[in-house]
Amino acid sequence: MNKQSRAPIFETLLAHAKRKVVSFHTPGHKNGKGIDPKLKQFTGKAAYFLDVTVFPEVDSLHDPVGPIKKAQTLIAEAYGVEHSFLLINGSTIGNQAMLMSACSPGDSIIVSRNAHKSILSGIILAGVWPIWIQPKVDQNLDILFDPSPEQIETALIQFPEAKAVFVTSPTYNGVTADLVKISEVVHRYGKVLLVDEAHGPHLKFHEDLPISAVEAGADLCVQSTHKILSALSQGSVLHYNSQAVDLNRVKKVVSMLQTTSPNYLILASIDLARRQAVQSAERIFERVIRIAEDGRKRINQTKHFFSFTRKEIQARGYDLDVTKLTVNVTKTGFSGKEIDAILSKEYNIQVDAADLFNFIAILGIGSDKADVDRLVEALEDIETKYHGQSKNWILQIPSLSTEMVMNPREVFLSKKTKRVPISKAAGHISAQTLTPYPPGIPVLIPGERISKEICDYLLDLSEKALRVSGQETDTLRTVKVVC
Repeated sequence: MNKQSRAPIFETLLAHAKRKVVSFHTPGHKNGKGIDPKLKQFTGKAAYFLDVTVFPEVDSLHDPVGPIKKAQTLIAEAYGVEHSFLLINGSTIGNQAMLMSACSPGDSIIVSRNAHKSILSGIILAGVWPIWIQPKVDQNLDILFDPSPEQIETALIQFPEAKAVFVTSPTYNGVTADLVKISEVVHRYGKVLLVDEAHGPHLKFHEDLPISAVEAGADLCVQSTHKILSALSQGSVLHYNSQAVDLNRVKKVVSMLQTTSPNYLILASIDLARRQAVQSAERIFERVIRIAEDGRKRINQTKHFFSFTRKEIQARGYDLDVTKLTVNVTKTGFSGKEIDAILSKEYNIQVDAADLFNFIAILGIGSDKADVDRLVEALEDIETKYHGQSKNWILQIPSLSTEMVMNPREVFLSKKTKRVPISKAAGHISAQTLTPYPPGIPVLIPGERISKEICDYLLDLSEKALRVSGQETDTLRTVKVVC
């Protein structure tokens, strides 16, 4: 039997469940007997036999010697890396673990400003100094691009003290960076490459998808097995393949960040998602790619909706995971959020994300043609029923390569803060994070000098009554700064 046909965590849990063992351990529902009847009526009772706690038979996530260790070995072999860690707190702790494993307090790291917010929490936990790279704005497609290899090399020359480079690829839009060139540049300068590949656990399993970070040479990368593959929510994996980062340190950091009460059903689902990917993903994603491209073609035949193609992204020096449909709505006279609301309320279609310009529909291993047909037909119907007014919105961001005056961790832990009007905040040191949507990237980070350009940008947002993530009052009038 092929080793990859095994699912050691699931097999162990299933065998345990079939024995109908009397539970005197947590959780308190005791094999589902105590689950609320309405919930159990909907879900059935079998799954609750798999919700167990740590004991020798099912292994320990923090010191694996049995089925969890076997499952991690199988995942590492499937992805061609030295070691893989199962994560049951999502890719958030994977990003945090990468930063805390590769860097020591006081180190600096080069990172694009449009990174996931878990990167900032990792920067604070690790006590490192971020060196921000300005994302590229494409006002034709109304999206942001991650830094190019040339931008990263320029930053490495300008900041030779940087310990590592952090890249997000794919982005929410499915756009992937040139990881092969980036890996070559980063390692040529003797640095560590960390990749947030949360949206790319499937890339390795089909030749018509962009290259994965594990194949391009990342030292550490995290993947959300639940986002595209079939694992349950919160199921993710951290891959290690490095000569520059101490594996034992990674193990200690991951153990420190993970719960001591892991959900074994999530662990089993990661185990099974790996087996399914190895055995069937090439065939399944052949179908998913085909229906996604068909949907893209039909969307681009409408009058007011548009979804960019892989060819257009490659012409800009990047690549595209075509299983993600970024649908531009600017010609409709509505925002992406408004179209999102219409799709949800009137057509029972829920997309993944939306901003002023676009909404994003993510296809996964469970998507089928009927799903895409419903989306396209809904958009065609919206065109006939709704007529918005033309907007003059332009995707733009202020200069964000600002001066870091204090370590973000130091500011986060400090109580010496005050609030000042935005109009008078220029020159102060920020003590909070403010992230407007769009573009969904922080314009203020704890520890950086606030520029007049950023103040003007925030005032403009305030006048438009756009809510900014991180604001602590109903209206955006003041900014928290260091005293």
